Amino acid sequence: MIDTANTTPLTPDTATPQSTPPTEASTTEVVNGQPVIVDEVTEQEERQVITKLASRPREVTLSLRDKLEAFIARLSTRNKFWHRVCSLIWLPYAFKSGIQMKRVDESSFSATLPFKRFNRNWYNAMAGAALLANSEIAAGAYIMGITGGDYTIVCKHLEYKFLRPCYGPAIYKITPREDLLAKIATGKEFNMSIDLEVLQQALVPAALSKLKKKDPVLARICAKDRKVGTCTATFHVTPTIHQKAKRGDTRKVG
Repeated sequence: MIDTANTTPLTPDTATPQSTPPTEASTTEVVNGQPVIVDEVTEQEERQVITKLASRPREVTLSLRDKLEAFIARLSTRNKFWHRVCSLIWLPYAFKSGIQMKRVDESSFSATLPFKRFNRNWYNAMAGAALLANSEIAAGAYIMGITGGDYTIVCKHLEYKFLRPCYGPAIYKITPREDLLAKIATGKEFNMSIDLEVLQQALVPAALSKLKKKDPVLARICAKDRKVGTCTATFHVTPTIHQKAKRGDTRKVG
């Protein structure tokens, strides 16, 4: 028989301590002969750590070719001479068309397309292809003139509306829709939209008097500036360092 009188009831103080069963996110390891509970990293936490590490910007070192291309790009925006030299090598159409950039004020530029044989069509007006193609060149040159050679610029969308024939030099008045300097300050890639107003430049009095003798109607048309078209261009601008870290090559712009 069991003597229940002398049996002491188990209380929390007298109960034998039991080891806490390990949870699903922990394991028991033996360290120096003693069991130690070690927490495990769940799959979700591990995935978050991997994503965080992958999102960190990699240290990128530009190659000699990348540095040389950036130097030439900055050189092309320095003055008209180097712009013409670089256009002759890398942009022969812009060289033959003779388009020239000029700053109007702090926020706007203008480009002038001369009325030369290369830019005219068979009925002696400015060719539509010349007006369209040089719209992209003018807007892209505006962005490159501010960003220098540290960015890759790609045209994503170009829309041109023809209003009337152009019988003289064409002037592109360039106005950005957004603050370009503010977007550059972020250090990230961005889209930039440019509005262009295309005008037919009025002839100087000496040339106008000669034209009156040959064609009085055309002389009256060329006597003042006339709006011949409007254009909207959207560019994707990517820092060279970002391009290198993302795709491994600054030439892979797709």
